[in-house]
Amino acid sequence: MKYLKYSLLFTCCLLCSVVCAKNHPKKIIQVLIVDGFSNHDWKQTTKMVKQILDGSGLFNITVSTIPVNLQDSTVQSSWKPNFKKYDVVIQNTNNIQNPKLKWPLSVQHELENYVKNGGGLYILHSANNAYPDWAEYNKMIGLGWRSKSFGYALTVDSLGKIDSIPPGQGQDTYHNDRSNLLISVLNPHPINRSYPKQWLTPDVELYRFARGPAQNLTVLSYAKDPLTGINWPVEWIVKYGKGKVYVSSMGHLWKGDTYPPAYRCIGFQTTMIRAVEWLGSGKVTYPVPKNFPSATAVSMAPLDVK
Repeated sequence: MKYLKYSLLFTCCLLCSVVCAKNHPKKIIQVLIVDGFSNHDWKQTTKMVKQILDGSGLFNITVSTIPVNLQDSTVQSSWKPNFKKYDVVIQNTNNIQNPKLKWPLSVQHELENYVKNGGGLYILHSANNAYPDWAEYNKMIGLGWRSKSFGYALTVDSLGKIDSIPPGQGQDTYHNDRSNLLISVLNPHPINRSYPKQWLTPDVELYRFARGPAQNLTVLSYAKDPLTGINWPVEWIVKYGKGKVYVSSMGHLWKGDTYPPAYRCIGFQTTMIRAVEWLGSGKVTYPVPKNFPSATAVSMAPLDVK
């Protein structure tokens, strides 16, 4: 009788947990995309990013387009996004083409505090070209498109060890023509859990001599320079206060491009979704699809799926 009593109690608890789980679905991650100017096609980039993330069902996406004064090409001071409303901010602005385009100081400080207090920040492709004179931004991104005197550059040797190139040595940041690259996973992480050790991605710019403070930084993956044989970081994460920053050189979309191979890549799409989920929740539940690329074959979504 006592055994039956406890069995019934256990069954009731189990049923209750199932019902509670159904009544409390997975929390939707709130994402803010910041755009408005870039030397890349920021409008098409935002459209593609939103489409990829929406397809996962994990996110609610809001876009904040920075208003620019047409008279002097400066950012309007009226732009005051509330970062605290979001779990993740995706940074899709770049002022390399016009250094006068800067975030208002108050908004810079708001982003810094947001990340320091636990927010997630995704630096999308050319966003790491931006704001070299914003000291805390340089700390948040770890490495960016900078002059050779600016900071440290990182390479990965044949044994997977990180080597540091001091300021003044080597070259300014640059890239050659886009090409298919073999991405090599360096450090295991929830973002790349269950990935093959290497996978091919198409039409990518490999950044050489990305430079910066390189503090609290972990390289997740790298690719070999087809010209020199040097291994350069492709993805890295930075711990900034209580927050997390993800940076990737993948995601190039130039003016005139429409759903280019780099964005059709199943590997890129999967990685973006998993990175944003990790930034927003600290966990990754999005599965690695069966058609994820291998070390010998690129895998792309068809052109009519967009």
